[in-house]
Amino acid sequence: MTIVLASASPRRQELLRNAGISFTVQPADIDEAPLAGESAPECAQRLAREKAVAVFRNNPNSFVLGADTVVAIERLILGKPRDAEDAARMLRLLSGRTHAVITGVCVVGPVVSGQWSVVSKSNIQIASSTTLVTMCAISEDEIREYIATGEPMDKAGAYAIQGRASRWIPRIEGDYSNVVGLPVALVYAMLRERGAV
Repeated sequence: MTIVLASASPRRQELLRNAGISFTVQPADIDEAPLAGESAPECAQRLAREKAVAVFRNNPNSFVLGADTVVAIERLILGKPRDAEDAARMLRLLSGRTHAVITGVCVVGPVVSGQWSVVSKSNIQIASSTTLVTMCAISEDEIREYIATGEPMDKAGAYAIQGRASRWIPRIEGDYSNVVGLPVALVYAMLRERGAV
């Protein structure tokens, strides 16, 4: 049965390919803003679910994988930066501190006893993975130079651990692939449980 990734993220696609998981891509178009009072795990899981459900409605005979990654520092949720100024604000917040990277994952698919064209609780799995990331202190010049590369602009928390920002990250606690954008071991376990892989 087909697995549809409800994301245009090249990083998520690469992680799935590297793990030997076959899939097609159909990005979901949803509002990714956090809701008032929502915790980071709640936000990541809700957005992953909304993405998966939106794509499943057009692919009721497939397994749809939705994911959303947020960065949290204290109670503040950092998504993708709006612009260079917002990216600089985020990087200043993370500089010299430890933060959490949370990826919500949702798999929606057909129920074994029949095909569902609508979403029900019985055909949705939702989980999340959290990784703690420690970042060195970053100077204003380094922040400015990093933003000029364009790398931070489509990344939660305004950095890519697999890119230039790796030089500022001496320690992580948890799943590295989660910080890149998809906790591969968790996703594989969820898909395997449903018989999708």
